[in-house]
Amino acid sequence: MKIIKSIGLLLFIAGFSIFISTFFSANYKLSEDVLSAQLGDAAKIESFKEHADFIGESITSNFAFVAKLDEVFRSVNQEKLSQFGISEPEIDKLVNSNQGKFDISTISLFGDDETGQYKQKTFKDYGGWLDGREFGSQEEIRSQISNVVENIKKYQIVNEKGFDKYKIKDLKYSITKASSMGKVSDSPGLFLLLTYVLCIVGALMYILPKIEDGPPGIKNNGIFHSAMKNVGWLGILTGSFLIVFYIVLYFYPEYMTNWIIMVDPVSQFLKGSDAGRFFLYGFIYTLCILVMGVRMIIKYRHSKYQIVRTFSVMFFQTAFAFLIPEILLRLNQPYFDFKNIWPLDYDFFFDNELNTLMANGSIGVFMLGWGIALIIIGVPVFVYFFGKRWYCSWVCGCGGLAETLGDPYRQLSDKSLKAWKVERWMIHAVLAFAIVMTGGVLYTYWTGSSELFGVSSYDVRSVYGAWIGAGFAGVVGTGFYPLMGNRVWCRYGCPLAAYLGIVQRFKSRFRITTNGGQCISCGNCSTYCEMGIDVRWYAQRGQNIVRSSCVGCGVCSSVCPRGVLNLENADSDSRFSEPLLIGNDGVKISS
Repeated sequence: MKIIKSIGLLLFIAGFSIFISTFFSANYKLSEDVLSAQLGDAAKIESFKEHADFIGESITSNFAFVAKLDEVFRSVNQEKLSQFGISEPEIDKLVNSNQGKFDISTISLFGDDETGQYKQKTFKDYGGWLDGREFGSQEEIRSQISNVVENIKKYQIVNEKGFDKYKIKDLKYSITKASSMGKVSDSPGLFLLLTYVLCIVGALMYILPKIEDGPPGIKNNGIFHSAMKNVGWLGILTGSFLIVFYIVLYFYPEYMTNWIIMVDPVSQFLKGSDAGRFFLYGFIYTLCILVMGVRMIIKYRHSKYQIVRTFSVMFFQTAFAFLIPEILLRLNQPYFDFKNIWPLDYDFFFDNELNTLMANGSIGVFMLGWGIALIIIGVPVFVYFFGKRWYCSWVCGCGGLAETLGDPYRQLSDKSLKAWKVERWMIHAVLAFAIVMTGGVLYTYWTGSSELFGVSSYDVRSVYGAWIGAGFAGVVGTGFYPLMGNRVWCRYGCPLAAYLGIVQRFKSRFRITTNGGQCISCGNCSTYCEMGIDVRWYAQRGQNIVRSSCVGCGVCSSVCPRGVLNLENADSDSRFSEPLLIGNDGVKISS
């Protein structure tokens, strides 16, 4: 068995090494055909070509290629701002022409040529509200005019004549991918086999022999002396890779085009089009849950509850989060994850999402109704009967990854009182932020106005998407597995977990009950609690565990050598007379 494990480890390292090497191995050649396909607008194509001296040139580094694209976009924008932007001398003339009261007709000083007419039009669009306004000083009127001019530059000129920051982000990725040349783009299927298949086969060869490692049951086996599992050098290296991967995925996808090209054959098979960065992410995410799910089943094979629960998260991730949404796209239907729930699915009420659903007829209306029903009916009803575990430990993709890929790190969760206090403030603050952000975007959707109390709803949702949706949930939530445990996002940031937890804490039949007389204070339950709950403290006192943060994973019960802890449902919220017992001997249900 040691030989099989060693061969498996070597295969995994070989596949992973090839995967990493492809990040740096592409050549890039920008052609006019690529520009035409990606830019579309003839005027912008010509502007781009005037500043791009590398068209047709082979560039051997993605960093160098992207840097050249950045320089072109910057040069085009500077040129357009210089040509169509209102200059400081023109602002001075406008201020001097409006003493005390602003007269919109004075913008004729911009001239009657094409550029002057453009300046007049944009000023009327953004500053027409100034007409007839009285000002107490030249400084006041200059400040207002300058604000209008900056808004014209920021929102009009770079968007209409140049490239705004959102368009630049998308174009850098699409142009880089379309310009990629080399072995990966020539043979994506081959590299798919050399990376993913080798990694999968190697991982399974390393995992499966664990079945022969003695009788079923949890074994510590020096876990706190492991360089991987106790914040040692290997764990830090793994965490650093995950953090960098998420940063590149969310903020710099143009650098990982080779990785995306490798999964194009899978994407073509499922949805009939090439892959994007989030298809790559979903593909890797699903494979991690499936492969590490096998490890989870082997490790906890003494517990029927853990086996069934692991199969559940494997199924929901593969079918509902990955396959069904992609197949819907192939059928020309909206992309939709039927198990994702607001506010975890924070963009569910965004105008573009609502418009897409409403534009797709009855199926789109059904999807919208399904999502709303889950929020206002599904969550309270299911939590009442089963606790938040029905979602967090059986269905959720974030929880599924934490329970499988993150399982080796569950003992790293902070069990201190201070961590609990921080957790409560942070997770409920994120929930409040999500509610405010959603209220703002719905206000914009219904009224057409993006300003509410002087704050732009678009800015609020952009901040939430970048810092919470990408930064916290992705970069920190997964990247910190080897550093702070496997449920960092679920514990400190997930707004849906906060919503579920509030219902569970005050109105749920689910509890973890304890038998204090049997507790030997071994501490296994607290050690392996991924949510940072000091389970032993409750067990020693024979107190039920009703913490809102508990996700009902049942690992505390699975690692208890005395059967002290049981996951139970009952007919009342006080004490339980007919429990659902889930212990080391598996599952026992009594109605």
